[in-house]
This record gives sequence, C-alpha cells and structure tokens, in this order.
Amino acid sequence: MYLDIGVSTVILGTIAARDPETVAKLIEQFLGRVAVGIDARSGMVAVEGWTEATTLRAADLANQFGPVGPVSFIYTDIERDGMMKGPNIEATREFARGTSIPVILSGGISTLEDVKRGVSLEPDGVSGIIIGRALYEGAVDLKDALRVAGEAQHAR
Repeated sequence: MYLDIGVSTVILGTIAARDPETVAKLIEQFLGRVAVGIDARSGMVAVEGWTEATTLRAADLANQFGPVGPVSFIYTDIERDGMMKGPNIEATREFARGTSIPVILSGGISTLEDVKRGVSLEPDGVSGIIIGRALYEGAVDLKDALRVAGEAQHAR
C-alpha cells in the first residue's frame, strides 16, 4: 500500500526476525524498494519495539537476506539510540563488514564528531547515518552535519 502511494522505500523490522520468508518474498516482489531494520543489543536482535530480546545474532539475520538483496540494512544499536552518547562504531563496522548490502548506521549520533566517525565507515559498507534526537534537541545542526559529512568524504 505505501509503495503504491509513492513511498520509495519501506523498512521492515520485527517481521524480518519473526517471518524472514515473507520478508524475502516482499524484497523480491518490490526489488530495490525494501530495507530491513535490525535493532540489536550486544549484537543480538531485539524485536517488538525493543521490548523482547531474541537469541538471534544480528549478523545471522542479515545473512538470511543477503541472497535476495534488500536495498539496505538499518542497523540500530539500541543501547545507544536516543542516549546522546555516541554511536557504537565498532559494532556497526563489524555488522557492515559481514554483509555486501549497504548499511545505514542508526543510534547514538549526538555530535558533529560522531557524524565524521559515521562517515569514516563508508569503506566498511556503511552508506548513511540516521540522526534523530540530536537534531530535535539542537545538538547537531543539519546543515553542519551535511557539511562535515561532505568534507569527511572528500578527505578520503
């Protein structure tokens, strides 16, 4: 329904862990228009709005979708999301290196230095970052973040 009304990409989260076969079919049906959101705590998938932990490793869930090719994975370290204490760079790097699908870093971006650190993961397969609370609270200005990200890309 959302794709039919013009949304370019939908993100599927909990259902990816609960029913990966259905998600794989949707990815194939809507090729290039479905991303998979993977929320993790200490590398383990969390579902249902982070209220339920699973015994499934985030990397293992991602590997289930590699053959069908979601447009990206949105990898959120839920111990950092909304906490304004910086992203989990190492966990994101490890996750991104484990897949050929582009990864979007989510969770913890709270300063322009965090933006630089996120952009530095591009060679590892991180194609974007999500900034939430830091924008809402004014800790990061969007124009400054875009400038810093552009400068970091050009420096490589």
